[in-house]
Formats: sequence, C-alpha cells, structure tokens
Amino acid sequence: MTAIIVTVFCLGYLLIALENVTKVNKAAIALLMCVVCWGLYAISGVAGSSELLNGTIEKNLGEAGTTLFFLMGAMTIVEVVDQYGGFNFVRSVLSSKSKGALLWKIGFMTLVLSAVLDNLTTSIVMIMILRKLVSDHKDRIWYASMVIIAANAGGAFSPIGDVTTIMIWNGGMITASGVIREIFIPSLLAFVVPAFIVQYKLKGALPAPTVGGEEKAVSDVTKWQRNLIFFIGVGGLCFVPIYHNLTELPAFMGILLVLGTLWFVTEVINWKKGEHDATAKRITKLLSRIDMTTILFFLGILMSVAVLSETGVLRAVGAWLEETVGNCYLVTGAIGVLSSVVDNVPLVAGAMKMYSIPTAQMIASDPLLAQYAVDGVFWQLLSYCAGVGGSMLIIGSAAGVVVMGLENISFGWYMRHITPLAFAGYLCGIIAYYLQNLIL
Repeated sequence: MTAIIVTVFCLGYLLIALENVTKVNKAAIALLMCVVCWGLYAISGVAGSSELLNGTIEKNLGEAGTTLFFLMGAMTIVEVVDQYGGFNFVRSVLSSKSKGALLWKIGFMTLVLSAVLDNLTTSIVMIMILRKLVSDHKDRIWYASMVIIAANAGGAFSPIGDVTTIMIWNGGMITASGVIREIFIPSLLAFVVPAFIVQYKLKGALPAPTVGGEEKAVSDVTKWQRNLIFFIGVGGLCFVPIYHNLTELPAFMGILLVLGTLWFVTEVINWKKGEHDATAKRITKLLSRIDMTTILFFLGILMSVAVLSETGVLRAVGAWLEETVGNCYLVTGAIGVLSSVVDNVPLVAGAMKMYSIPTAQMIASDPLLAQYAVDGVFWQLLSYCAGVGGSMLIIGSAAGVVVMGLENISFGWYMRHITPLAFAGYLCGIIAYYLQNLIL
C-alpha cells in the first residue's frame, strides 16, 4: 500500500507542476492528493484503530495549522497596509535619474521589504512602482528580473520572509536570530553578484518620473492614518520574532496579536462610517481579497507530505541520502536547484520530515548529527537554498510567476539572460556560508 501512496503523491505532484498545461488549479490537485493518500493509509490498517488514526491526523493538522494561520494573518496584514496606501512612500524614495542607481535602490528596497513582508507581495508592490518609474519595457524587464532575485534572497534570511522559511522556523529547526545571523551574507551575495553584472546592461539617465498626488484608491485616507497603519502593520511583523522569543508561543500567535491590533485600529478609524460605506476600508471587507487558493494548496501539500512521513518513506529517503551522499551542502544544494523547477513547499516539507532534531546525547555519540540540530548547517542551508534556488528559473518561485505575468517576460529570455546570473549568485552564497562557518 505504501507504494500506491507514493505513486499517488508523485502523480499529484506531476499534475501540480504541469498546472499551466492542464489548466487545473494546483490547489484542487493538492486537496485531492491529500484525501486520497490519507484514505489509502487508513485502508492499509497501518495506523491501527480509528482513534489512533484520528489522533495522527489531528497531530499533523496541528503542525500544518501553525504555518497556515501564520500565512493567513500575514497576508491580511499586508493587504490592509496596501489598501491604506502604506507603500506609497516607497515610490518617492526610489525615484532616481540614473538607471544604475535605480537598479541598486530597487534591489536593496526589495531585499529589505521581502524580509519583513513576503517575497510575493513585495514583488507585486515593486513592479507597480517600477511601472511608474521606468517607461521602457526593455529596460523594465531587467529591473523586474532583479526584483525576483532580490525578493527571493530577502525572504531566505528572514524567518517571516518566505513560506518555506516560515515552515522551517515554525517547525523549530531554526531560530530567528540564527537564520538572520548566518544566512544574511549568503543572501546578500545572491543578489549583489547578479546585480553587479546587470548594472552594465543599464546605462544612461532615466526620464524624470511622474510623482505626486495620492493614489486614487486611497484618496479618502489621511496621511496620519496611512502612516499609522503602516507602522502597526510593518512594525508589528518585525515584532513577531521578538514576541516569539519572549513568550515561546508559536509564531502565529504573534501574527494574530498584530492582526487583532490592526483590526481594532481600523475599526476606530472607520467608526463614523456606515457598514456599507464604500470608503470604509474595514478588514471584514478586505478579507475577501486574501488568496485562499494558496492557503488550501499549502494545506493539501503539507498534509500529503504528512502521510509519507507516517508511512516511513521520508525517513528512509533521508537515511539513503545520508549513506550515499552524506554531505549536507550537496543535498541542500540539489534541493535548491530542484526548487527552480518544481514547487519548493513540498520539497521543504519533505526534507523536514526526513530528519528529526537530535538530542544532546545523540550528538555526543555521533557529532555528525549536529548538522541537524536547531540552527544546524542542514536547516540553515535548506532555508537559503530553497528560497534563493527558485530564482534560477522564472517559474521557480511565486514571485517569478507573478512578475512573469505582470511584465510579460518570456521563459526563454529569462533563461538566457538571468538564469546564469542567478546561478552564479546562488553558488557564491553557498560558498560564503561554507567559508563563514569555516572561519567561525
């Protein structure tokens, strides 16, 4: 029965990868894959009694729920900040007369914002700003490509910047301070190396950007309201790792604290406006903008991977990799390259189930197990490789797919011009991490 479960998972994974060909939403495939795999597991009788089976499902659902609630809360917070025009100031900060200067401004701003928000939202915001600053589409696709690389790099060194890093952080494999301290320089190089080369493609002056006036969508929001919402939303997201360290509560509790505070403040701001007033930007209305398809996709994937974990398949794969490869740099490096082709969420979810965090006694008897300890080399490299590796192909990350659609960048153009640069930055980051650990 285990072989059948693995076959169903592989078939579902293939259909998810071929979403653009089949035109079937990947969330639907992920949910069906989840239910079928768990159904086969129940029929096999391996789980024992129905009580034990239900307990197993509830345990795995609880683990997946910490990530899902975190994502839902974070997506809602970012949507509220965006609707109140909190990101408008970014456009004025980025305006530049030089093409090269704009490249570095856009890149570093994307790097910082994606570490605080998420790489998908940051990419959308930056592309909207780029359209107002760069009129030439041939130039803009170079900037847009660097936005993809910078967004994925920024998400890799932050515990809240990328869904895979959130998963690893919520799983207790890394700490917020550990991943920032160890992965920041590799992630920075993953952006700087390609940007250094691309700057020679973008020479000359830019026409003066058209700046001024409020966005029409936020014309009814005052400046102090916009700044207040931005401070609470973005400042609150930065506070989440601190709250997690102070209370040792799951990270999603910090997100719910920020969301609850933001919700209360927006209700106070709009308390004079009627429930059906179109100018009232209430969170109850903005919730409909949250991408529930993505949430359901993650639910299906995480619970499908949980079945493979319960059958022992992932543990066996991890043992095989340990015996045949044994080098965590090669294993995580390969996962990063693979994440440019297929979705990195199931890859990371699978890797998390392959290995468990060893105890101090286990490490004492076998020092090699230290690489799988909290903030160990394997988990930190996995955070970096799974996040940054998606930049090597334009379909390798959610940010890339969105930018591809917004700016009409062809797969072939990106592969010819950007893939070699992204790969060079990716390798430089891994080498930097190795040297960093060798020295320290």
